[in-house]
Amino acid sequence: MAEVKLLGTWVSPYTYRVKWALKLKGIEFDYVEEDLCYKSDLLLQHNPIHKRVPVLIHGGKPICESGIILEYIEEIWPQNSLLPSDPYERAMARFWIKFAEDKGPIMWMVGQESLEMLKMIEEEALGDKKFFGGDKINMVDIVFGLAHWLGGEKLLEANKFSGLHTWLQNFKQVPVIKENLPELDDMFAYLRRQREMSPQSN
Repeated sequence: MAEVKLLGTWVSPYTYRVKWALKLKGIEFDYVEEDLCYKSDLLLQHNPIHKRVPVLIHGGKPICESGIILEYIEEIWPQNSLLPSDPYERAMARFWIKFAEDKGPIMWMVGQESLEMLKMIEEEALGDKKFFGGDKINMVDIVFGLAHWLGGEKLLEANKFSGLHTWLQNFKQVPVIKENLPELDDMFAYLRRQREMSPQSN
């Protein structure tokens, strides 16, 4: 099998999306931790346009942007599929993935627009399922996993969003996810240090 390498950083939810997908499919890969303050020649060589992670290198060829990487992984390694086999259900999964990508972090910010979006997601996308993918996680769950980085535990209060609250707990208990998830306290401490070290910080 062609060599698989992932360039990423431990605080990036987009890096973890790719990690989760590879591990769920049982794909062996080498992980290279990048320091985005001192970008490596390898990163600059393989993502000269955006110069950011994640970057998947497969057989020497780079694929950039987490959403595109997830689709590539699904196409190249169809085992343990991350998308439904039914064409309609697959289309609906892609709809919610695009919705999450289009809305981005605003979906998890406290505010009326955010609360309305979350209620719609809970009712229309999740419903009474354990995961967005049904009984097992799929690509929609992976994309919505961004909630962990944006205070999802506090925002998805059990009395307001019982479905999403339970989903996030279930999601984080899946072994592949649980074993590959940064501690929020460590992550926030790291980000604070980065801001303090920034020449632009006041």
